[in-house]
Amino acid sequence: MSFFRSYIAPLLIVLIFAVAMLAVSARIFLPSDMMAPAPIEEPISTVNSAPIAHTDGVMPELSELIHGPESDRVAG
Repeated sequence: MSFFRSYIAPLLIVLIFAVAMLAVSARIFLPSDMMAPAPIEEPISTVNSAPIAHTDGVMPELSELIHGPESDRVAG
């Protein structure tokens, strides 16, 4: 057990560190466009999206945005 603690365990630690350092430093040799982070794109859905409401260009009032349209409100 002493042999493992003295020789094998430190060697494994150094080897793991060397592999990790090699993987991280390999980015130096990549082309410049591969060094950038991957672009985030919106996934394209095959399901039909929700219908888009057509407006006449008039912005709704703040109370309508908070409480909904007056036609949908319940009196009381």
